[in-house]
Amino acid sequence: MAFSSVFFHSPLLLKIEKRQKFPFPAVRSNGAETELCNQSSQRSRVKLTRDWSFMRGSRVAMKPKILRLAPFPKAPRVYASWLSGSELASTAFTLGTAAVLPFYTLMVLAPNSELTKKSMESSVPYIGLGVLYAYLLHLSWTSETVGLIFASKYLLPELTSIGKMFSSEMTLASAWIHLLVIDLYAARHVFLDGLENEIETRHSVSLCLFFCPIGVLTHVITKATTKSSRENKHGL
Repeated sequence: MAFSSVFFHSPLLLKIEKRQKFPFPAVRSNGAETELCNQSSQRSRVKLTRDWSFMRGSRVAMKPKILRLAPFPKAPRVYASWLSGSELASTAFTLGTAAVLPFYTLMVLAPNSELTKKSMESSVPYIGLGVLYAYLLHLSWTSETVGLIFASKYLLPELTSIGKMFSSEMTLASAWIHLLVIDLYAARHVFLDGLENEIETRHSVSLCLFFCPIGVLTHVITKATTKSSRENKHGL
């Protein structure tokens, strides 16, 4: 009877020691809550509850409480361009200008060189500059571009609308590449025509770099005066 009294009035029949060994890799006890840990970093908690009655005595129920590991949210993808719009326009402007200068230098300083002749007969510079121009045109094209080009009621461009369109640096860079291609092509025509007709073209080619219409005009004048002087010499 005394044993029963001690049995029923015992505050806790099952006592978990902190250093008690379990078949798990590691056990840590804290009061009525025991945390089981393993080396693979997977954790689960076992909650001990005491259910006491006169008929069944003291009973310990183990209710596992599994910790769910929530997956980390995926970081949003960040797309960043190497250059901003202004920097890209400035870089394209500089590269385009530097690309045509060697050809003008050859036509002016060494017009009779074989390297100059082969370089001017090649289509590589026009293909490269054409691709660059198409890329800049794609970047500068907006939903308002068509409306600015055909602004008048007769579907013709107006000066104010064109000025507004060229307020963008990207549009200015594409227009500059466009001018470089046209000027180089005109200078090439002047140069090859001068070789064929044995006419001096260095001054006309130099003007074609920045003043293309004037360069073409000076070539026409030079060609006409050279032909006239040759005819006068043959007449004498």
